[in-house]
Amino acid sequence: MSESGTARPVVQHGHPALHAPCAEVTEFGAPLHALVADLFASMAAAGGIGLAANQIGVDARVFVVDCPDERGRRVRAHVVNPRLTFPGPRNAVRAAEVCLSLTGASGVVERNASARVTGSDADGRPVSIAGHGLLARCLQHEVDHLDGLLHVDRLGPVERRAVLRQAGPRDEGHDLPGS
Repeated sequence: MSESGTARPVVQHGHPALHAPCAEVTEFGAPLHALVADLFASMAAAGGIGLAANQIGVDARVFVVDCPDERGRRVRAHVVNPRLTFPGPRNAVRAAEVCLSLTGASGVVERNASARVTGSDADGRPVSIAGHGLLARCLQHEVDHLDGLLHVDRLGPVERRAVLRQAGPRDEGHDLPGS
């Protein structure tokens, strides 16, 4: 897969692409490879550790991560049509979380300490990523995006309002190029 992609703008909270479940990917090939490359370029340009396709206005169940695992090893991967599971016993951990679609805002979100995502790569081959700590949080965060959820949707109403105030104005996003 080509490592060169085009950085696209990251849509902000309020954009319609962020608030609806994404469509399953049924076509594999060059356009999907280009989307994955654009996601990596967009994530790098925005300084993130994960990015979902709808965060650049694309209705497709695809995300990328470039995140350290619990041992500090870099996990750089993409997943098409991910399915999230929680290996082992459920162990909820509360931690501050940020989002490229809520610039400048953070909220304390409860997530499972371990997570596994299975799906396909851009060629349709099976992939599986398991993680603990930050990587698990990242996997859960990106799957939430593909399900039409932002991390603020997991907060209580008072904290949610405070985080949304930090994030600034809503993006109605109807004129986003490439969406």
